[in-house]
Amino acid sequence: MISIFVHLYVIHVKCYDSTMTENTAINYVTPAAAPAARSPQQARGRQRFERILEAAEEQLIQRGLSDFSIPELASSLKCTRTSIYHFFPTPYAILNELTRRHLMTLEEEVEKLSYTIEGKAWQEVITEVADIVADYYNQHHAARILILGSVASHESHQALHLTISHIGRHVDILMRAIGVILPSKNPDAKALVVELGTACLRLSYFLHGEITPAYRQECAVAMIAYLERIVQQSR
Repeated sequence: MISIFVHLYVIHVKCYDSTMTENTAINYVTPAAAPAARSPQQARGRQRFERILEAAEEQLIQRGLSDFSIPELASSLKCTRTSIYHFFPTPYAILNELTRRHLMTLEEEVEKLSYTIEGKAWQEVITEVADIVADYYNQHHAARILILGSVASHESHQALHLTISHIGRHVDILMRAIGVILPSKNPDAKALVVELGTACLRLSYFLHGEITPAYRQECAVAMIAYLERIVQQSR
């Protein structure tokens, strides 16, 4: 159950401009409704699929999200654009697949913590989760770009609201396990605690390009302080 806390720090939905051409640089990762990657069935196809993703991540790190494009990717791979489009209908399909993989790996890292939480206070567990997530972002530049990037547009804010609501339900489950009922209206405590933790990591990325020790600590402190106030009120 504790593994769901990884999602406190991962907001990756962005907006999609349907007027963009294949030569236009990318400014945002798309919402989940965008065309997904086509997973290959044959071994040769899987090798090409992985090569494209590896090269895409390298390009993302070197050039940034705003300059990411399939023509440049095809050039670096010395292949045709069609061979890339065969697996990835749009540039966003590539970025979404990279994001999905980082999120899965990040969650797996946090899940390992579930085997060592017995007897620990919930405050300690949240602090350890913050450490694991911060370490992951600092070790994976592409994950910082894809997951902690800024959000814009009405559509992306709607997606962000849905994400926070979903994560908040999991926070509610954890707190109920210790006998604490989080307020769901005016204010929505579940959404607030998620946003507090996310804001600390996102701000650290914007200001410093990484998660610094100070912001890592503030991430855990902010969530714990908010939840502790509610715990005290419930007693």
